[in-house]
Amino acid sequence: MFTREAVLDALSKVNDPELHRSLSDLKMVRAVHVHDGRVEVTIALTVPNCPMKDRIVADVQTAIHALPQVEDVKVNLTTMTAEERKSVFGEPTEGMAAKYNRVKRLVAVMSGKGGVGKSLVTGLLATALVHEGSQVGVLDADITGPSIPKLFGLCGPINAGPVGLLPLRSEAGVKIMSFNLLLETDDQPVVWRGPLIGRAITQLWNDVLWGDLDYLLVDLPPGTADASLTTLQSLPVNGIVMVTTPQSLSAMIVRKAVHMAQIVGVPIVGVVENMAYFTCPDTGKRHLIFGPSHADEVAELANAPVLSRLPINPFIAALCDEGKVESVTLPEVASMINTFIEAVPSMPAPLNLDRVS
Repeated sequence: MFTREAVLDALSKVNDPELHRSLSDLKMVRAVHVHDGRVEVTIALTVPNCPMKDRIVADVQTAIHALPQVEDVKVNLTTMTAEERKSVFGEPTEGMAAKYNRVKRLVAVMSGKGGVGKSLVTGLLATALVHEGSQVGVLDADITGPSIPKLFGLCGPINAGPVGLLPLRSEAGVKIMSFNLLLETDDQPVVWRGPLIGRAITQLWNDVLWGDLDYLLVDLPPGTADASLTTLQSLPVNGIVMVTTPQSLSAMIVRKAVHMAQIVGVPIVGVVENMAYFTCPDTGKRHLIFGPSHADEVAELANAPVLSRLPINPFIAALCDEGKVESVTLPEVASMINTFIEAVPSMPAPLNLDRVS
């Protein structure tokens, strides 16, 4: 017959899925009762409404059911108090969350030009990667003009976990963090100079508990100044997706961003041309609303493939306005995702996001 000690030993081998420490080490196991083949345990979550509680419960049940003669397992949940969290983790400090994060690939979505659809491309890529079975996060680095929360239909508040801020989760499971989610209202302006904006970006990297991710996509603001430079030089970016539109003016400005990426030594993994054409619903004929494509020229300069040419579609705009970017389905996105996955190099081991300055 199994014993209480056997149950405790089994639970000592179950890890918190984001903190990578055992439930016993984190003092999350509060009570264990064993009687006639039945086990009842109480687990104290580190924060209320823990997004990983279902995973924790499933892992606890699996570990205990593996013991011989266990017939039934009941898991009760409670929550640590602030004092209990402090006794386990100590006082939260700046950059503490980074020690618990493990990211395989970090990709920046960039343009140099405003209004070309960087946030849309970021949202479509994140959604497609999740549908491929990947764990995905989006860091909104556009501090003064954020679009990501609106696209995913998310609003604050952001909750603090035991070691850092907890990103919100979209309906499909994408982890989202944007400075706009920390503001009192979504139309409150951030009137900051460049150094403060760069500082905010590094804090979204250092002080957010991203956990385990296959991809962290960074939605960059327009331009080649402080925000983009901070991201590309301070964060371990694996590659860049460059977004452009057909206009010659847009292509010229995007080429500036390509040269910047080459100067800082971050590879461009692909080019996406947004608003490439409009298909008339009555005739099916394609119209080049913004003129002929310059995507091939940008791609040649970037030494990267054209991943996709996305159409102008009023229904896409309507879904994004409703916060439903994850409901957008485009064959152009489905066709580019395999090329994107192959083009983005994986780190040799999951990257521990040590604090950057």
